[in-house]
Amino acid sequence: MSGSKKAKTIFGLVGSALGAVRAVADLRKAKGNKDKLALGNALASILVVITGAALAIRELRKAGEEE
Repeated sequence: MSGSKKAKTIFGLVGSALGAVRAVADLRKAKGNKDKLALGNALASILVVITGAALAIRELRKAGEEE
């Protein structure tokens, strides 16, 4: 894996981590307000973060096997 592709993948992981922080904050706020629509949105955001992180980890593992 080239250096730029590896950096892009790592930035994807960092973005996922930041997204997770935001999604958890939204989840807590929605639970506190008992807002079911916001709760659903926060849960969907968490799923997006998990998927993004899994894709980035898979790319890093593939890169490690190629080297």
